[in-house]
Amino acid sequence: MKLSTRDAAAWIKRPDAKAAGALLYGGDAMRVSDKRRALVLAMTGPEAEAEMRLTRLTAADLRSDPSQLEDAMRAQGFFPGPRAVTVDGATDGLADLIGSALSGWQPGDAQLVVTAGSLPARSALRKLFEGQRAAVAIALYDDPPSGEEIGEMLQAAGLNSIASEARAALGGLSKSLDPGDFRQTIEKLGLYMHGEAAPVTPEDIAAVAPRSAEAEMDDLLTTVADSQVDGIAPLLARLYAQGVQPVTLCIMALRHFRALHAAASDPGGAASGVAKLRPPVFGPRRDVMIRQAGRWRRERLEQAIAVLLDTDLSLRMARPVPPQALVERALIRLAMLQRGPAR
Repeated sequence: MKLSTRDAAAWIKRPDAKAAGALLYGGDAMRVSDKRRALVLAMTGPEAEAEMRLTRLTAADLRSDPSQLEDAMRAQGFFPGPRAVTVDGATDGLADLIGSALSGWQPGDAQLVVTAGSLPARSALRKLFEGQRAAVAIALYDDPPSGEEIGEMLQAAGLNSIASEARAALGGLSKSLDPGDFRQTIEKLGLYMHGEAAPVTPEDIAAVAPRSAEAEMDDLLTTVADSQVDGIAPLLARLYAQGVQPVTLCIMALRHFRALHAAASDPGGAASGVAKLRPPVFGPRRDVMIRQAGRWRRERLEQAIAVLLDTDLSLRMARPVPPQALVERALIRLAMLQRGPAR
């Protein structure tokens, strides 16, 4: 039986004890693994592994000894309670073996949880589970977690008091991290806030969020806008080491200075202008942008945008000057521009 995305989420939380098993498949291995963990926990409870009610197998195990699957599903353990067998990395080559195990399933046998990568509609494994009334097939797409899923993670981490801006910041973070890293960040946030009665703030999230090229980029743009010339070269080196291209740096800098120009041009002042930016800016970065938009006059920001447009054009033309040198020179010019009088 094939489940829709909505029905699949509910089924993983409360699996049918009368179901022989489930297939979880998708292109994101971390997402599949995360959902498998949640499903097995819902099926067997938190003590299943300690009580030997959970058997873990891989596709390689079954290729070397096919009898392991039915033996594990039919075996009776020493401890009472529901049992489960997981098979990771399954492929269509195991469809007949898994089909045989499912067809012989009876109440009291272990439930089977199979995981696989991306499977096309013609996949034998997909057809097997979709055609079984006593089993389900669940496709896991590469979408960021929903607000409900984020709320469940927060609750599991003991985080019940969240400021509205912090919720928005978590939503943004969920779109930039893979599911496993995002869940680990939530768990780390729970440890960070342990014993704290105050609501979680964007600053708390920033303290535990993993560093990324995007965070390094924010540091670089802040360094340039604050006229810290000596800090530009080391940050550029770190970004280039992460594979960021010069043209990407130029585009991101242009986007940042255009946002500052929009904020500085707002009749209500820098704070009002930053509040109107889309996408919205939260947490410490918002305060930084308000400060920068207040320091840079509109005329200087227009000069900065012109410098970046010229640099972007030069990067896209065949010239003997190395692109990294072009970008570094442009950023230094911007940092020096803020120090001197507008021209």
